[in-house]
Amino acid sequence: MDVLKITGGTPLKGHVKAAGAKNAMTKLLVASLLSDKPCRFYNVPNIGDVEVTVALCQEIGMQVSWDRDAGIMEVVTKELKTSYVPQRFSGANRIPILMIGALLGRTDEDIIVPTVGGCDIGTRSVNFHIDALQKLGASIEYRGMKKEGAYFAHAHNGLKGTIIDLPFPSIGATENTILAGVTARGMTVIKNAAIEPEIVELILFLQKLGANITLDVDRTIRIQGTRHFYEVEHTVIPDRIEAASWGMLAISSKGRVFVEGAQHQNMVTLLNKIREVGGGFDIKSNGIEFFYDGPMQGGLHLETDVHPGFMTDWQQPFVVLLTQASGSSVVHETVYENRFGYTDTLRDMGADVTLFRQCLGGKHCRFESQSFCHSLIVKGVSQLIAKDISIPDLRAGFAYVMAAALATGTSTISNLHFLDRGYENLASKLAALGVDVTRQSVEKKQERPAKIAAKSAKEKIEVIQMVTH
Repeated sequence: MDVLKITGGTPLKGHVKAAGAKNAMTKLLVASLLSDKPCRFYNVPNIGDVEVTVALCQEIGMQVSWDRDAGIMEVVTKELKTSYVPQRFSGANRIPILMIGALLGRTDEDIIVPTVGGCDIGTRSVNFHIDALQKLGASIEYRGMKKEGAYFAHAHNGLKGTIIDLPFPSIGATENTILAGVTARGMTVIKNAAIEPEIVELILFLQKLGANITLDVDRTIRIQGTRHFYEVEHTVIPDRIEAASWGMLAISSKGRVFVEGAQHQNMVTLLNKIREVGGGFDIKSNGIEFFYDGPMQGGLHLETDVHPGFMTDWQQPFVVLLTQASGSSVVHETVYENRFGYTDTLRDMGADVTLFRQCLGGKHCRFESQSFCHSLIVKGVSQLIAKDISIPDLRAGFAYVMAAALATGTSTISNLHFLDRGYENLASKLAALGVDVTRQSVEKKQERPAKIAAKSAKEKIEVIQMVTH
């Protein structure tokens, strides 16, 4: 088991490059399964979620050549070996459920995918996915198998375009419906669709692949079905979550960091909030420089929302930043109901954070009058103290890294497999910016054979390969 040891208190300075977007690359791999044509990707991030998604796609027939150092990947799925995604991928990430939309147009066989996984940050129901795919003509049912269950899907009579009105602009449901709509007969219209930059990235890729697809300003996506595809070359957009993470860490540490690849148009809402608290940034042609611009002032009200609102994955590091801003600030989480679990550790480190079940702010969200703690008040300035930390999920993981870099003393951070899912070469990037950090292996307790699990992305791939071969 690896851990990070971080001694805090040093302002970050220097240059860092944001890797390709995790939430784009994993979906592009699935989208490439629609056709039997080669696809070549550039700026591919060398992270755990991409590794797991590659293994998943290889399982059903994809051929993959990946130059990790160059960030180039070539894939082609000439034919499907199977339409069954094994149970060992259950809980690996959120990708298996998207295989339904991608494969319905390529096979008449039953498609079997395990239950969804990912970080434990709240309910991420697949009902929106299933309802939309069923309206397109798919037959989908859930069956219990091996104690975890799986989804069985088929479209023996083919898919037929229709109007899908999503109850909530769910990213995953939008992606799944888009993938299915590409090969459906006629026109598929998705209303109230998610319009995140990663969705736009998927649309651009699919247009290159051969889809006739448009995105209107009223969150409506229109897809004219096709079965004629082309070879594709595509460069993955930089990861706006990683870029924001480095920016907030630079400012809160009273440093100055240029983030290569940070894209202004995809970070407008975050930049406005940074400016509200007194943080500094300078837009360059190839990135954004973030810097401390004097004492930060709280008194800020922040609500997370779907794009173009404030991204829920920016919320955790921004709360850490607010611990370094004087005064009280309010954060209202409207996307996931269980996203504040990480604040217990921040409080142990000295942060002044109080949780509330009420909607604190102008927007009444889906969690109103429910028992979820989805609002908080954070008071600064707080002197954070180093602690031994176990990471519960990916984005909380970077918030802890950020807190450790600000804290007095040396923190030891474990459960790094969460960080490895989304951050490429994290320790070396931190060190290059001046952080006192080391990544080292420590002994872990021997687990009983029945309890052994693939904890890190690397371990997961090794388990997959062992079972396969």
